[in-house]
Amino acid sequence: MMKKRSRNTLLLLMLSVMLVLSACGSKGNTTAANTGSNTGSNTGSNTSSGNAPKGGIAVYSVNSDVMTFWDPSDSFSNEIIAMHNMYETLLRYNAQTKTFDKVLAEDYSKSADGLTWTFKLRKGIKFHTGAELSADLVKKSIERTIKRGKGASYIWESVKEINVVDQYTVEFKLKYAEALDNVVSAGYSAFIFDADALDKNGEDWINEGHDVGSGPYTVQKWTKGSDLVLTSYPEYWKGWTPKNFEKVVFKTTPEANTRQQQLEAGEVDITNQLTPEMLKSLDGKPGVQVLKTEAFQNLTLQMNTLKAPFNNPKARQALAYALNYDSIVKDIMGGMAEQSTGYLPKGLWGQDSSLFKYSYNPDKAKELLKEAGVSGGKLSITYLSGDEAERQVAELLKVELAKVGLDLEIKGMTWDAQWDLAKSPDASQRQDLFLLYYWSGYSDPYGYLSIAYKTENPIVYNLGYYSNPKFDSLIDQARKSAGSNRDGATALYKQAQEILINDAPGISIFDLKYGYALRDNFKGFSSNPYYANVVFFYDTYRE
Repeated sequence: MMKKRSRNTLLLLMLSVMLVLSACGSKGNTTAANTGSNTGSNTGSNTSSGNAPKGGIAVYSVNSDVMTFWDPSDSFSNEIIAMHNMYETLLRYNAQTKTFDKVLAEDYSKSADGLTWTFKLRKGIKFHTGAELSADLVKKSIERTIKRGKGASYIWESVKEINVVDQYTVEFKLKYAEALDNVVSAGYSAFIFDADALDKNGEDWINEGHDVGSGPYTVQKWTKGSDLVLTSYPEYWKGWTPKNFEKVVFKTTPEANTRQQQLEAGEVDITNQLTPEMLKSLDGKPGVQVLKTEAFQNLTLQMNTLKAPFNNPKARQALAYALNYDSIVKDIMGGMAEQSTGYLPKGLWGQDSSLFKYSYNPDKAKELLKEAGVSGGKLSITYLSGDEAERQVAELLKVELAKVGLDLEIKGMTWDAQWDLAKSPDASQRQDLFLLYYWSGYSDPYGYLSIAYKTENPIVYNLGYYSNPKFDSLIDQARKSAGSNRDGATALYKQAQEILINDAPGISIFDLKYGYALRDNFKGFSSNPYYANVVFFYDTYRE
């Protein structure tokens, strides 16, 4: 149990932390600091000459390790919350206006046929290495991401070639018409970075905790499995004001109760992944604010389709009927979710409310298990330690499966441990069931359906190991026709989801709503479901 501190004690603690952080260097194998040139002057259009950030330290307490991937080309996991403070994209989707804000690009246009897109870059922007933003580095960044083929690199599939028109103009030629503004603003794989510095220093260097971005904050200190400390980049192109935060700490705190206590004690500015009961108990407390927002994210139960009993579709359908969806939504999520219809989150184009939806039916589950030849047995399920919703869903499923003669072993694990087990070279050692949240690299049906269910070799995020060529073909056709025939693409996505509903390699249990708890003096934060759980700290400040 953590004791609450007085306001004066907290101020002294923060001062001490600032002094410690200011002394952080690059000693040891758990600490890293950028060593690029920091000379020159701000030349961004919003520069506030002579000002410096003096807003202190912002602390974001999160439930799991912040950094899974360090390479901006490969990033495709929890590190999104930090990466968008270190790196930037050409455009950024604005959830409030439903338009695109210009970031590294100061202007852009497309041809009448939608096959040529041209972006004009801002001048004088510097990466944390000291290199200047140019059309050449935009081209190199994206081509490197495409070539590596990791993360959400699939978002660039429509790009035929990238041309450097001049130092500050880059042109994209597409294979088929696609909304490229949607692509270049993606949460993953759209980062622009100093590709020359990354190639020069190598993968080991970046994975030790360095960055090559142009964002407002750069790496000061990182300890694997623990906290990440970012510090303000003096030459950030937008400039600085005194109210901006000097540093940002991403604090790894798996226990939800501890995160709640940290917030109430004023030790952190913001946290997420608290239970609905916790959010309800915090709502209205002095010094605390609760924010509930929409999310393009759903909780999915993946079934190991390569291993008995879930190599049989009837057994997978049985599990879908064994889930008590109403209890999960009402009792566990406290209304902070809605049962999914199909495999796309509500509000995303392509989502179809007419699709068949499984319902809780233990008798049907027993019948299907009997048809599948399953009569008892032991199963295992993994979930992310610290996520109370996942834990409670697993506990409820254990109770329901016991009713149909199956014994479920529940394993709460760190994300790295879950990840490693799911990719064990010995397939027989892998989990039977895997609970995880899915969100897309960009706001498009293809992203949601492909990352979870398209045939993969090697396996990345298809953690049910599912493969269906007809499904793959349908979503590929839909993606290529979306730019010119949205209705036709929607019909194809519906067919693809009907295949998933019948095969049931995984079940989208519910569409999530985000719940944040933050100090009431933490200002400027606005949740953007397009960038899952990201706080753009440059826009925030403390009153």
